[in-house]
Amino acid sequence: MSSNKALGLVHVYTGDGKGKTTAAFGLALRAVGNGLSVSIIQFMKALSPESGEIVAIKGLENVKVKRYGGNLLGKGHPPFENIKSETAKGIDEALQIAKNRSCDLLILDEINVAVFMRLVGIGEALKIVGLCKNNFIELVMTGRNAPQEFIDIADYITEFKMVKHPFKAGIAARRGIEF
Repeated sequence: MSSNKALGLVHVYTGDGKGKTTAAFGLALRAVGNGLSVSIIQFMKALSPESGEIVAIKGLENVKVKRYGGNLLGKGHPPFENIKSETAKGIDEALQIAKNRSCDLLILDEINVAVFMRLVGIGEALKIVGLCKNNFIELVMTGRNAPQEFIDIADYITEFKMVKHPFKAGIAARRGIEF
């Protein structure tokens, strides 16, 4: 872990387009390639198979990946309270990482959706943001429906807009391309 005082900015990747998680993982690769340590916490995806990004990046030094909570948008998901309880463990982990400055780059994948779905309170999420800023941890928050509070505090905001997607034509998600 570096002691880079230039870190501590907040990135928000949001919108209905494809590529938010992939962009965050691209930044993780850039960070690792430059000697920084990375922690990735995924929300909403713990019950789905690992995507290609996770499989590849978990093999790198200086990268830790944890997954918490299921997707409330899918069919047959566990009860809301079970997912909320699992998601709380991810928030606790993120708070510990931010307090202890145990990485240089923290990615909270799908945190925007977790807040939107009321699995995570906005106050808890903003506490993580403040700790990251104070402890010089670069923070990336991904997912659709970023709350206005994240937009207001972010240093970078990228909105991914779907213009055209093969899903609309009936083409299912493909391994290696969409996951």
